[in-house]
Amino acid sequence: MNTETVELPDFDRLAREFSPSLRRFLQRQVGDAATAEDLLQETLLRVARGLESFAGRSSPKTWMFTIASHVAMDHLRQPARRQQIVAIDDAAQIDDGAVALDERLAFDEMNSCVREVIDSLPPDYRTALILHDLEEMDCEQTAKVMGVTIGAAKVRIHRARARLKAALEQTCGFYRDSDSVFRCSRREDESPAAE
Repeated sequence: MNTETVELPDFDRLAREFSPSLRRFLQRQVGDAATAEDLLQETLLRVARGLESFAGRSSPKTWMFTIASHVAMDHLRQPARRQQIVAIDDAAQIDDGAVALDERLAFDEMNSCVREVIDSLPPDYRTALILHDLEEMDCEQTAKVMGVTIGAAKVRIHRARARLKAALEQTCGFYRDSDSVFRCSRREDESPAAE
């Protein structure tokens, strides 16, 4: 009989180490810092409750991102959340005079455009894209978090990128201004393509 036990990770250490990346992931999922903070607390609560049953079949990071992904999906499935997610508005947080206002406005406009297109992706594609391209997880980690095969994760990442590219080409006109700064002008009467 195997009496070997898995040493449980320390919750406080896990929370300190992974909270910043989990918060960033959740904010990218829902597009709102306050909601992401609430979802982070729910994620940490679920981690604390499930820590005794953590079997070590995956890394603590992958396990925690899996929980966060489920928390985000639960949140996004609520009928009130099915509407388009509002883009992140960081303008109120600007207190640094180092970035010129016109540069910040152009950056915010481009972020808003990209955020709107990412929000229009189906949830599985959005999650795959955020985990792989923004959180820099490899395909194996992305697959584990999403509970799919590595092949399925690769397909979702590829399809998400293709849809993102097509939607951006349809809704945004990218150009360089007179100062050679990359800019975006939203095309009128166009909406992101979620197909």
